[in-house]
Amino acid sequence: MTDNQCIRRSGVALIFSMLLFHGTLFSQSNRWQQAVEYKMDIQMDVKSHQFKGKQNLIYTNNSPDTLNRVFYHLYFNAFQPGSMMDVRSRNIQDPDGRVKDRISKLKENEIGYQKVASLTQNGKAVNFEVSGTILEVTLNEPILPGAKTEFNMEFKAQVPLQIRRSGRDNHEGIAYSMTQWYPKLAEYDHEGWHSNPYIGREFHGVWGDFDVKITIDSKYTIGGTGYLQNPDEIGHGYEDAGTEVKHGKGKLTWHFVAKNVMDFAWGADADYTHTTAQVPNGPKLHFFYQSNNKTEKNWTDLKSYAVKAFEYMNEHFGKYPYEQYSFVQGGDGGMEYPMATLLLGETSFRGLVGTAVHELIHSWYQHLLGTNESLYAWMDEGFTSYATSEVMSVLFNSNQNPHKYSYLGYLSLVKAGLEEPSSLHADHFNTNRAYSISAYSKGAVFLNQLKYIIGKEAFDRGMLRYFNTWKFKHPTPNDFIRIMEKESGLELHWYLNYWIHTTKTIDYAIKSVKDQNDKTQVTLERIGEVIMPIDLLVEYKDGSKKLYYIPLRVMRGEKKNDGYGGEWIVKEDWPWTYPTYTLEIEGTLDDIKKIEIDPKLGMADTNRDNNQLNKNKIKQLQQAD
Repeated sequence: MTDNQCIRRSGVALIFSMLLFHGTLFSQSNRWQQAVEYKMDIQMDVKSHQFKGKQNLIYTNNSPDTLNRVFYHLYFNAFQPGSMMDVRSRNIQDPDGRVKDRISKLKENEIGYQKVASLTQNGKAVNFEVSGTILEVTLNEPILPGAKTEFNMEFKAQVPLQIRRSGRDNHEGIAYSMTQWYPKLAEYDHEGWHSNPYIGREFHGVWGDFDVKITIDSKYTIGGTGYLQNPDEIGHGYEDAGTEVKHGKGKLTWHFVAKNVMDFAWGADADYTHTTAQVPNGPKLHFFYQSNNKTEKNWTDLKSYAVKAFEYMNEHFGKYPYEQYSFVQGGDGGMEYPMATLLLGETSFRGLVGTAVHELIHSWYQHLLGTNESLYAWMDEGFTSYATSEVMSVLFNSNQNPHKYSYLGYLSLVKAGLEEPSSLHADHFNTNRAYSISAYSKGAVFLNQLKYIIGKEAFDRGMLRYFNTWKFKHPTPNDFIRIMEKESGLELHWYLNYWIHTTKTIDYAIKSVKDQNDKTQVTLERIGEVIMPIDLLVEYKDGSKKLYYIPLRVMRGEKKNDGYGGEWIVKEDWPWTYPTYTLEIEGTLDDIKKIEIDPKLGMADTNRDNNQLNKNKIKQLQQAD
C-alpha cells in the first residue's frame, strides 16, 4: 500500500477513532494523529560550535495507511550559500531585513549543517538521501497501521552564525539559540506527508514526548522546553531560581523531559541571569537573560506583566496545561516553541512585553492547538495576534479599539494591490508583506469580524470550546468554523470561503434616503463582493437610538443584541444576490440626526466614507429633493 492510500476497511477506522493519545480520546475529533517518542544525547563543543547527537525515536503509526518511507527535517542545512532559503531571500522583492544576502556570505565555519552518520530501523540500516533540508528515508520494512517502529540515528551538526531564529552569537551577545536544531521527523496526517523544505517561514510537528540530555561546558546555563530532571546535580535549582550553576571545570549534563509537545528548543549562555515568577493556579514562569543596563529593569518588570497575561489567557481562551513556561533571551526577534520562547532582550519595555505576550499566546495557537501553520498561518499568527491585542489592551489600560492596527494593516495591503488569498501556503506568497499581513493582520481581522457576525457572547463561548475540543490535536479551518456554527446556531462557511480563500473585499454604502409618509425609506447597497450582515444604527435628534439588524439569508438565523443601547430591531434577511436592500425606519428625515452602517467598526469596510449620513448630509439630500 502507498503512503496516501485511503482507509482499507471501515473496521480499522472504527478502532482507530477510539484510541487514546496521552489521555485524549480521538473520538472527540474523529481524526487520528501520529505519535513520537524522542530520546536524545547531545555532546556540545562550544569551541567549534559543533555537536554530536544520538537519537532514539519510537514512531507510532496511528494512521490507516501503510508507510513505506519517512522524512526528517534538517533545518540547519538552510544556512548554507545556495540553499533554498538563501536563493529565495536574494530573489524576493522585499527580503526579510534579517536575512537578505547574509546566508550567501557565510564562511565554512559559520554555516549550519546537520549530517546523518547512520540510521537504523528496528536495528537494521536503512537507505536515506539528503535533499536540502529534508532527509528522505526508504524503509526496509513498511510501518503498518497501528504499528510502532524504532529508529536510531547518529548525527553531527554545526550551529550557524545566527541569522534567522536559530544560531550562535547573535547581535545581543547570546551564545546559542538552539531551535530547529535536531533531525525532526516530518508530520504525516490525513493530508499526507508535510515534508516542505525550510525557507524561513513556519513549522509543523508530531505530538510526542522528549527526553533530552545536553552535555555542555559547565559555565553555560540552559533554559527552554521541558522540565529539568537533575537540578541538584546542575546546582541551578529551577525550584530555587537565583542559585548559581556549578561553574567548575569540565562539562555538565542537563537532562530535560517534556511530555506531549511538538518540538524542543533551548538557549544557552554563560551570562544568563535566571529568575522566576508564579502564575496563581498556573505555571511557574522562568526568565533567562543577560543582565545589563538595557535589560535588568525591563526583564524584572516583565514578570508581573507575564503573570497577568497568563491569567487573562487562562480565563478567556483556555487553561494552559503545563507547569512551566520559559522566556529565554536569544533569537532574532521572537519565536515560539513548546513551553518556551526565545526573544530579543534589549528593546523598549513595551516592545519586550508585546513580543513576550505574542509568543506566549502561541502556546495556545500552535503549541496546544497544533494547526499546520505552513498551510493555515492565519489560524496560527492571526489568532495569536487577535489575542495579543486583547491582552495588551488590558495590560496597558488602553481605551482604543485593540484591533485597530490589524484593520489598518489589512486595508493598506488591499490599497497597495498586493493581497493574495490567506489560504496560500506560507512559503509561496509573492512578497513578505503579503504573507505577513495576510497571516497576522487579516487573520486577526477574521476573528474580530466573526465576533461582529455572531455576537460577542457566542464568539467568546466558541473560542473556549474550540480550545477545549481541539487542544493537543491538529485543527483545520473547518474544525474551527464548525465550533463557531455550533455555538452561534448560524451557518458560517460562506464567511470562511470569502475571507480566507479569496481576495474579495467589503464595501457597503447608504445609497439613498427619503421620506415615506411619516417614516424614512433607506436603501443600502453592496458595492464590494464580500457579503455581510448589517448593523444599521439610527440616532434621533431627541437622543434616542434604534439598531436595525439585517441578517444574511445564507446565515440561516441571526445574532442576538450585541450590547447596543436602545431598541434592537431585526429586519428581513438580505439575499446575497440582491445588490441593494430597502427598509423603512421610524421617524422622518427631520427627526434623524445620523444613520450609520456598522457603528462599532466590526467590518473591514474598504470605504467607510459611504457608511454614514449625518444631519448635514441628510439636509443636503432634502434640499436636493
